Amino acid sequence: MPVYRLREDLVFPPPDLAEENGLLAIGGDLSPARLLLAYSMGIFPWYNDVDPLLWWSPDPRCVLFPKDLHISRSLTKILRQKRFQVTFNRAFGEVITACSRVKRKEGEGTWITLEMLEAYQRLHRLGYAHSIEAWQDKQLVGGLYGVSLGRFFFGESMFHRASNASKVAFVTLVKTLQQQKFLLIDCQMPSQNLQSLGAVNLPRQTFLTLLQQGGLIPSARPARGVFPVEPSQFSAA
Repeated sequence: MPVYRLREDLVFPPPDLAEENGLLAIGGDLSPARLLLAYSMGIFPWYNDVDPLLWWSPDPRCVLFPKDLHISRSLTKILRQKRFQVTFNRAFGEVITACSRVKRKEGEGTWITLEMLEAYQRLHRLGYAHSIEAWQDKQLVGGLYGVSLGRFFFGESMFHRASNASKVAFVTLVKTLQQQKFLLIDCQMPSQNLQSLGAVNLPRQTFLTLLQQGGLIPSARPARGVFPVEPSQFSAA
């Protein structure tokens, strides 16, 4: 499959044209309208400082259905002890900055570039991107951020400075999404940590079908200056 080069037009190729590794397109920008169109089509950006802007739609897709959240006995004990205070959208900038400093693999730097930091903070100001923070002794010790559209929450990254802090933040988010009847949490790529919490892999086509069931039916070419989707009804606990 060829990798498509994006131009100034606000358009993406169909996700099922991605390469075997999930790479779909190169180029474009991180404007709010393009990011929102990408998420609504099951596409997300992922690249390093030394790379061009890359867009992905992997197959399979790692997801978590809120109703299938698994909480281990040890994590249940930590939740009962209330070691952390969890908040929503209190420190988005601090959370995404902390996530950008996490080393993902040995020998690799972060994938959250300065351009990404600025782009998601714009989405946060517009009401699309949200952070969940875990505090201990009034210090930020863990958290995560993502994008909320329709009845989907697209998780982007998490960090922790205290053991289990990010897990507690994640569980609090999932319980909130359960209450608000969200359909799915997109975890993008599988990890042992996420799978221990109940995440599973879905075929890409199943994931794309669920996007539509979750209220995301994007236009392939939204009008210039018009966002392809409205902010979701997600609200802080």
